[in-house]
Amino acid sequence: MLLRLPADLHKTLAKAAADAGLSFNEFCVRRLRAPSDAHAVSPLRALVVSRARAVVGARLVGVLVIGSWARGQAAATSDIDVLIVIDASMPLTRDLYRAWDTAPLTFEGRDIDAHFAHLPGAGVTPTAVWCEAAVDGHVWYDRDGEIAIRLGEVRRAIADGRVVRAVAHGQPYWKGAA
Repeated sequence: MLLRLPADLHKTLAKAAADAGLSFNEFCVRRLRAPSDAHAVSPLRALVVSRARAVVGARLVGVLVIGSWARGQAAATSDIDVLIVIDASMPLTRDLYRAWDTAPLTFEGRDIDAHFAHLPGAGVTPTAVWCEAAVDGHVWYDRDGEIAIRLGEVRRAIADGRVVRAVAHGQPYWKGAA
């Protein structure tokens, strides 16, 4: 099949493919298979994935946007929270945050705030950040599809009532069901 694209769109897609570590064709095939990913080719997504790859290299498993930005509830002063998922062989240390902070990212005047995590283990009660990611997060990069699988497991845990959202002093939180 032959598809003709405007030059500026081709350039944007080629950059996004390179930032995702994929060939142009593979990137386009993946985007066409997942048309609901509204952030697939955005400059913000490309910026964040590229920076995450610069910080953790080949140990990058995925990138998700979470928080008020992902929910569409960001205020004028809200930052953009991103979850940088790294291979379990790489320890979660303050050095990761220091590396990210050496060249702070902003987008349209908003700070981009990174949070580093490992994938939740299969069958393990997910942490609050993974529950939030499963409910409101958007996957911007998933190296091998494992994030999508784990988010599905977290959603099933929520749907089955194994993990529930509670509120204390007006603040929501997640906990394992009693």
